[in-house]
Amino acid sequence: MATGRGLVTFISAAAAAILAIFVFLLLNPSRRHLIWVRDSAADLVVRNATIYTSDASIPFAEAMAVRNGRILRIGTDAHVRGLIGYRTHELNLEGKVVLPGFIDSHVHLISGGLQMGRVNLQGIKSKEDFVMTVKEAVKDKLPGDWLLGGRWNNDIWGGELPDASWIDDITRDNPVWFIRMDGHMGLANSLALKLAGITNSSLDPVGGTILKTSNGDPTGLLIDSAMKLVLTVIPEILVHERQEALIRASKYALMKGVTTMVDMGRYFPGASVDDSWQDLSDVYKWADSSGKMLIRVCLFFPLQTWSRLRDLFEDKGRSLSQWLYVGGVKAFADGSLGSNSALFHEPYEDDPHNYGLQVSDFDWLFNAIVASDKTGLQVAVHAIGDKANDMVLDLFNSVKSVNEGRDHRFRIEHAQHLVAEATSRFGVQSVIASVQPDHILDDASSAEKKIGKARAQKGSYLFRSLLAGGAKLAFGSDWPVADIDPLRSIKTAMTRIPPGQETAWIPSERVGLDDALNAYTIGAAYACFLDNELGSLSPGKYADFVVLPSSSWEEFKKSIPSSVSATYVSGLQAYP
Repeated sequence: MATGRGLVTFISAAAAAILAIFVFLLLNPSRRHLIWVRDSAADLVVRNATIYTSDASIPFAEAMAVRNGRILRIGTDAHVRGLIGYRTHELNLEGKVVLPGFIDSHVHLISGGLQMGRVNLQGIKSKEDFVMTVKEAVKDKLPGDWLLGGRWNNDIWGGELPDASWIDDITRDNPVWFIRMDGHMGLANSLALKLAGITNSSLDPVGGTILKTSNGDPTGLLIDSAMKLVLTVIPEILVHERQEALIRASKYALMKGVTTMVDMGRYFPGASVDDSWQDLSDVYKWADSSGKMLIRVCLFFPLQTWSRLRDLFEDKGRSLSQWLYVGGVKAFADGSLGSNSALFHEPYEDDPHNYGLQVSDFDWLFNAIVASDKTGLQVAVHAIGDKANDMVLDLFNSVKSVNEGRDHRFRIEHAQHLVAEATSRFGVQSVIASVQPDHILDDASSAEKKIGKARAQKGSYLFRSLLAGGAKLAFGSDWPVADIDPLRSIKTAMTRIPPGQETAWIPSERVGLDDALNAYTIGAAYACFLDNELGSLSPGKYADFVVLPSSSWEEFKKSIPSSVSATYVSGLQAYP
């Protein structure tokens, strides 16, 4: 009898529950789908948004569903609504603009993070300010401690190069090394020169220059491979310092809306080829295994170590994890414009006997690139001057004739100064132009002084011409040379207005908004073989995106904001 009453009670309760659900669904018709999508519901649904996808098949959308870190569906609110479940987080953006997470195609990530904790000479406008900044910084140092930093730009204070005499009196007990903003020239004080064994009898190394006075005494300035003379005596950076640098840099990138970075490593002419490998083992693998990776990173390594990377690539493939990717190998053809070491067909206007520096042997480059490319490794070569770019284009063409039938995706990093014919060669040869728009802000005036107004305006930062010739552009910052700031960089590419000026520099080379956005998203992903995973807000790809303060697409086009409101990685808010 008791058992019968219990059964009746259970049936009555179940009936009441079913009736309650029926009444709820009757009163809330928009939620009826919830009962059916429990197993297929999204973790996150972004709705009522203005979503620019960088996907040509659906350029704009108003809603997006995310599950397990990837995009499940994108389209109209009605199209996505069916994936809202009990535990789905709904993000109503009230029309705000959403873009794919930015991909910075060229950074030196650990170097940038380290620089954030060192002497910052960026923006210094006079010798007096330079000296005062150093004087303040050395106060915190013990005798014998190295004073490291840089990002100085002599063009800002009129072009005069600094020398050791500027700072010797205030740094008698501390060796100093300050790298120029372009990374191709550095200043050492006399104590650092002494420790490095650099004297008036020291000879220039291959691919580098020790600047000297008319009397033959070193000035303290070292260019390209000559920098290794000082770099080899600087104490090794501790592992925990590099790990902290990665975290610091990653948080800064997220604040700027960057969710993926292509790290070209700490190698440059004169540095150790082992640094990038040490960063992989000590920093990146540590962060990945301990759950501390905040952004995705695509890693490039010195070309000299291509066989080592081949072994890693053959063992692990391109994807080491959802955070780390094997990019390829990088080499250098020349130096930089600011250091008068970019290689040109014609001499520098302000140094008529100087054509720049070829910093690598091209026979070696050819053989190493052929071998790397044959194993499937992507190859990127730094080239700034017009002659260096022509030589690299010739080189890539020769490699293709040997390794036929491959998807090479060769990259030229910077491609700053080109002869007219070169712009079409990028497209014909399918060579990616990995360029940095914000370098225009520093180079517009200095380029005209260094190579003459006519040459500078005819062949500098030819973004529109490259696109017209069929080239694919990938935008980046070259941080810490320039700041990580995709929104500013997009604006620079569209307007080309340098600081203090009201008119565009070479206005015919301005690009449109879509081209600029794509160069920071899908174009950048293509440029590192990650376009199947990243670069557009498409079903199946990672849900990396940024939310802007702009309330409509028209508002965004009219005035590109200076900052992002939020950054999401794998559908999770990573900033703020």
